[in-house]
Amino acid sequence: MKYYLISGEASGDLHCSLLIKALKKLDSKAQFRGWGGDLMAKEGTVLVKHYKKLAFMGFWEVISHLPAILRNISLCKKDILKYVPDVIIYVDYPGFNLRIAKWAKTKGFKNHYYISPQVWAWKESRIKQMKLILDALYVILPFEKNYFEQRHQFSVHFVGHPLMDELSKYIKDSKFHKTYNLNPKKPIIALLPGSRLQEIKKMLPLFIQISNHFKKFQFVIAGAPGINPKYYTPFIKFSSLNIVYKNTHQLLQNSCAALVTSGTATLETALFNVPQLVCYKTTPITYWIGKKIIKLKYISLVNLILEKGALVELIQNDCRFEKLVYHLEILLKKNSLKKVNEDYLLLRSKIGGKGASKKTAKLIFDAIK
Repeated sequence: MKYYLISGEASGDLHCSLLIKALKKLDSKAQFRGWGGDLMAKEGTVLVKHYKKLAFMGFWEVISHLPAILRNISLCKKDILKYVPDVIIYVDYPGFNLRIAKWAKTKGFKNHYYISPQVWAWKESRIKQMKLILDALYVILPFEKNYFEQRHQFSVHFVGHPLMDELSKYIKDSKFHKTYNLNPKKPIIALLPGSRLQEIKKMLPLFIQISNHFKKFQFVIAGAPGINPKYYTPFIKFSSLNIVYKNTHQLLQNSCAALVTSGTATLETALFNVPQLVCYKTTPITYWIGKKIIKLKYISLVNLILEKGALVELIQNDCRFEKLVYHLEILLKKNSLKKVNEDYLLLRSKIGGKGASKKTAKLIFDAIK
C-alpha cells in the first residue's frame, strides 16, 4: 500500500514515525511519502517538505505568511495527485490538513485523521465539515471520544496517547551528566522553550534570566529537533547554560523540575514525573484574538485531561520574572512533590496504557486493505 502522511510540527513527526513503524509490521510492501521531519525520514518516508519550513503559529504569524502557506497547499495537492496514495493520513496541524482533506475527498482519496484537531478548544464549527470529509478519526485524549460521539454524533476511535509507547522504552542514562559535561552534584532544571522559532524567541531570554536566580541548580536547555543549533547562540553566548539536542526525554529523566512552554511537552514532562511550570507568551495581537475565540479554562494538556489546575500556568502578562521565580521556589520545595506525584498518577490512569500506534495502524490497514 502507498501511504501519504502530513505532519506540520515536531510532535507530529514523532507520532507519525511511531505509526509508520507499526504500519510496516502489518504491510511488508508499504511505501511512505509525505510532509514531516527527521524521525519520519528515518522510518523510510520520502519527505516532500520538512516541518521546520511549515511551523507558523499564532493568528498574526499565519496571516503574514499566508502566501507561503497557499503555495505549500498547492504543492501538496499536486504531489498527492502524482503519488496516488491508497490513503492519506493527517496528523494534527488542522489549518493545513483540513484544507487538503476537503480537496482530497472530492478526488476520491481515503482520508484518515490521526490526532484530532482540538475543535473542543476553538473552531467547533469545523466538526460539521470533518464529518463529511473524513473516513476515520482517531482521538488520543480520553475526553475527546465522549465529546465527539455524545455532543456531535460523530463516531470516532479512541486509541490512547502515542507518547505512552515512546516513553515506556526509555531507561535513565547513567552517563548523561558526563556526555553533556554537566555537574553531577547539581540538580538539573530543564528549560523547554518550545519547538518553533517564535516560541523560542519569546521564552528563552526569560528562562535564562530565571536561571541566574537559582545558583544551587544547573539549567539545561532542550534544543528543539527542527531548529538549527546556531539559532540558540545569540541567546546563550553570555550565559553558562548547556544545551541538549535531540535528547529531551533523557534530559527530563535527569531533571528535578522544568519550565515548559505549553504544548505536547507539558504532557511529556508529566509522564516523566517531573514537576513543572507551564509558561507561555505570544504577540499581543495573537493573544488578544485568542482570548476572544478560545474558551478554555486551561491551556496545558495536563490540566485539560485532569480537568483541574494541577499545574501552575503563567500566561502572557503573568509570564514574567517575579512570578516565575516565586512559583518555581514553591515547586522545588519537598512538600510540593507529593501532590505533583498524585496528580501525575491520576493522569496516567486517564490516558490509558501503551499501544496507540499499533491500534491506529491496524485500524487504518484493515480499512484500506
